[in-house]
Amino acid sequence: MCAILEQKIQICRVQVEAVTFKSVTRPKANGAIEAANKNIKKILKKMIQGSRQWHEKFPFALLGYRTTICTSFGVTLYLLVYGTEAVIPVEVEIPSLQIIVESEIEDTKWVKTRLEQLMLIDEKWLAAVCFGQLYQQRMARAYNKKVRLRQFEVGQLVLKHILPHQVEAKGKFALNWQGPYIIKKVLPKGALHLVDEEG
Repeated sequence: MCAILEQKIQICRVQVEAVTFKSVTRPKANGAIEAANKNIKKILKKMIQGSRQWHEKFPFALLGYRTTICTSFGVTLYLLVYGTEAVIPVEVEIPSLQIIVESEIEDTKWVKTRLEQLMLIDEKWLAAVCFGQLYQQRMARAYNKKVRLRQFEVGQLVLKHILPHQVEAKGKFALNWQGPYIIKKVLPKGALHLVDEEG
């Protein structure tokens, strides 16, 4: 009996170590996670106002983040997870219309309406996805208003812009372009194959 227990403990240790040291990267999700963390930090900064006891206010910051309507979805995160709007602690002390209506409903009827809400959660998710896609299209349209479309031809001379995160960036006062380069081939979607003047 003791040997079997030791084997199970050893298996659990191996699994925990495998999970602990495993690094998962999801490039598409990393930006969303950074944005969520940034918003939570903003909420915390407003709540603590210089004191260092952020760990006491953290649950309240999360509640505020989860019960605020997201611009990109059009609904709260709480609604997407649980299928109903959250009841904040203030609404328990000073009852809102939602609390009054739900308190007067019989238990069986409340369970029935709750099940109906949970059945409709897939539709809420789809509506949030559609709203998110429309939001992304609006943002792309607003961004692309500033972009000027230029047509390039083979043999034209162009300059290459150096972005701050590239290796070629030498500092604040260095040139932010390289070149001139000759366009060797024009690829689809605005991409260019460049060669220097020597070829």
